[in-house]
Amino acid sequence: MCTVGECSFRKLEFGIIELGPGESCRFETGEREVAFVVLEGKADFRWGETLYQNVGQRRTVFEGKAHCLYAPRRKSIAISTPWSVKIAVCMTPIDHDTHARHITPADVYTKLLGQKTFERETHFIVDRNMGANELFVGEAFITPGNWAGFPPHKHDVSNMPLEDIQEELYFYQFQPKQGFGIQCLYTADGSVDEAYRVKSDDLVEFSRGYHPMVAAPGYNSYFLWVTSAVNPGMYRASDPDHAWIHALENVLAKND
Repeated sequence: MCTVGECSFRKLEFGIIELGPGESCRFETGEREVAFVVLEGKADFRWGETLYQNVGQRRTVFEGKAHCLYAPRRKSIAISTPWSVKIAVCMTPIDHDTHARHITPADVYTKLLGQKTFERETHFIVDRNMGANELFVGEAFITPGNWAGFPPHKHDVSNMPLEDIQEELYFYQFQPKQGFGIQCLYTADGSVDEAYRVKSDDLVEFSRGYHPMVAAPGYNSYFLWVTSAVNPGMYRASDPDHAWIHALENVLAKND
């Protein structure tokens, strides 16, 4: 779904693996670190003498925290399931060896971000604490009708420790399936100013620009967020026209 040379990214890649009962496939990590986020179902992962069984537990992304298999470079992985499974495959280049890890729901850090009309529950799944190098992966669950990624922020300039260059994508799911959201993407100079109606299984790439999103009322809304960066983490800059909302957020948080 997103391959270097065929999308806007220089490093970040993404795909979906879907297997039915009894099906299997083989995946080559190549010169990449790979996070297999199990969206639905369960799967077994095997390479050489290494075996991770029954990775996953959810029927949908709206049923709790994720299981994830983090895999190092240069692995030929056999993936199989006796049930069915849907896996998000998040990839970025790496120049050294790392260690595989089954990230369980107990490992997933959860934080409620924002206030009231821009509130969402965020799950942090893959980062350097889990052994990754440049991948930073998580899930966002948006209160129906709310905004997410607000105030609008970007991460396309190297200005550490405040902001760093991070390629990012969102992969969306809605419940019921006919739900949708509006994903905005714009730059300060106006060279990019877009709004997309996003539905289940849609993907939007953010190589630059501010990217707030709003969910339709009445629908459970979700996106998997995936970034690749030399300095993975929440290094981002808010749109100065709307940065004052951070002050309001702090006041509301104190009053809760």
